[in-house]
Amino acid sequence: MTRLHIAALAAASTIALVAACTSNPPNDGRPEAGAGATAQDAAVAVTGITSEERDNVVVTGSLVAPPSPPPPAPPPLYAPPPPVGMAAPKMATVAPYAQIAPQPMPGDVNRDTYRDVEINAVKVVAEEPVSTFSIDVDTASYSNVRRMLNQGYLPPQDAVRIEEMINYFDYEYALPKSKDKPFETTVKIVPSPWAEGRQLMHVAIQGYDIKPDKRPPLNLTLLVDVSGSMSDQNKLPLAVQSLKLLIDQLTEKDHVAIVVYAGAAGAVLDPTVGSDKAKILAALERLQAGGSTAGGEGLRLAYSLAKQSFQKEGVNRVMLLSDGDFNVGINDPRALEDFVSRERESGVYLSILGFGGGNYNDALMQTLAQAGNGMASYIDTLSEGRKVLNDDLSGSLFPIANDVKIQVEFNPARVAEYRLIGYETRILNKEDFNNDKVDAGEIGAGASVTAIYEITPVGSKAVLNDPSRYQAPKPMPEATANEFAFLKIRYKMPGQDTSKLINRPITAADQVSSLTSAPESTRFATSVAAYGSLMRGDPYLAKTFSWDQVIELANGAKGKDEFGYRAEFVQLARLAKSAASQQALKPAGGGVGQ
Repeated sequence: MTRLHIAALAAASTIALVAACTSNPPNDGRPEAGAGATAQDAAVAVTGITSEERDNVVVTGSLVAPPSPPPPAPPPLYAPPPPVGMAAPKMATVAPYAQIAPQPMPGDVNRDTYRDVEINAVKVVAEEPVSTFSIDVDTASYSNVRRMLNQGYLPPQDAVRIEEMINYFDYEYALPKSKDKPFETTVKIVPSPWAEGRQLMHVAIQGYDIKPDKRPPLNLTLLVDVSGSMSDQNKLPLAVQSLKLLIDQLTEKDHVAIVVYAGAAGAVLDPTVGSDKAKILAALERLQAGGSTAGGEGLRLAYSLAKQSFQKEGVNRVMLLSDGDFNVGINDPRALEDFVSRERESGVYLSILGFGGGNYNDALMQTLAQAGNGMASYIDTLSEGRKVLNDDLSGSLFPIANDVKIQVEFNPARVAEYRLIGYETRILNKEDFNNDKVDAGEIGAGASVTAIYEITPVGSKAVLNDPSRYQAPKPMPEATANEFAFLKIRYKMPGQDTSKLINRPITAADQVSSLTSAPESTRFATSVAAYGSLMRGDPYLAKTFSWDQVIELANGAKGKDEFGYRAEFVQLARLAKSAASQQALKPAGGGVGQ
């Protein structure tokens, strides 16, 4: 027998031995982590472990499990032919070509999900003089879009929510003099930089702030997604790092509990006083990702735990940290929305912190935040985690008003047309404004809300709609002839069911002759609105309006910029300009963000 035949026999024997091992892996009786855990294993993880036992194990996607054994060796993909006259050895089944060929890596197929939203249309004041919407202090869209621009491509248009981009920034509006009247208003009317003959009406409300030593106690339940989809460094590891910045701000009057969910849901930290930071941080350090995603079950358990330790004089909040990829148990968006809507009646708020990309379910996260009296942020970097959970802690966690609604009635003698820029998912019916049963947005301590209308003055050549044939404009009373519009704000104090009203006329005194002479806050907010409008493909922008004008406008309104957020915005506008140029050079059919 030749040396070649001997070598072939040895190789064949080795292959058969490996195949036998892989087809019958050892079983030491321990439950596997992740999706392979049995229902009994999950039940033990949820209810059958003491706090002392829990401290000595790793928390994984199956909630509580010992470390998994190393995986068996993979089956060989190729073996040399047997010697002449000898039968081929039995081998492990080799996968068909489709599985041994290069496969897409996680993130290659983009499964991010966004709500399909149409840009607000132009309204004729003579026909629809009243605009009503719920406030929105979410910022998720800004940082999510930043992630995509930093990766070198423009975001899908539905990922761009202009109101969330504008409200990402602090504009240093005038503060209320007392919390008895929790809001101060700021209004400016300036020429539009992107449409000749039109104007922008910049409307802002600023909430009162609270000193750190005066804030109410916090009863916080952290609901952390530890499913397999959260294993990337920009997901669960980043979530844990960000939460450490939050834990650093807690005191002995606060309480924290931690619930995790993957194939099932379970509590890994019972309500613990905020000053016991070592215990809280140790629980966070044990979290590891693995398994499927039963997000609905996690929400149910988190609300239950929050209500068990409810503080009547404090703020009770569930904070969900996830990519929104719910795929087990209650995962129908409508069912989840209904559940969260019912739970908000208990007085427990819901915060949403989104992570990651490639399978980020933005549509679901937004739905849950709006239904749960909450706010939605997106954490793409540790710096963003610090902004949301440390620097802006009061605005993120401590509400000063619930169900805040804005209504603007335009004067047809001064304004022919208007459109609200952004807030497409927050539009309310006119009658909803005075109906205290209709839910609206919440605002935190020290937070502000900015809205921008584009208006067309009567007599302007920029009017888009033909005048009515049968409805002649009515003369205005002299008392209101100087008014462009009338602003009304309705809100409820936390824990109250009856709303209060603030109103003021918007007059010629609020008008500025040129954008360059407008306050810095108005100029910078306008640049952010233009940035979002260009990414949205806004049909109402002049074709000559460009990214260079956005950059120039923002550069002239950066102000002192203590944390560098405005300087970063200018760089993002430059990235957007480059990405838009590259996309324009692609052949037809190339999808955004692919």
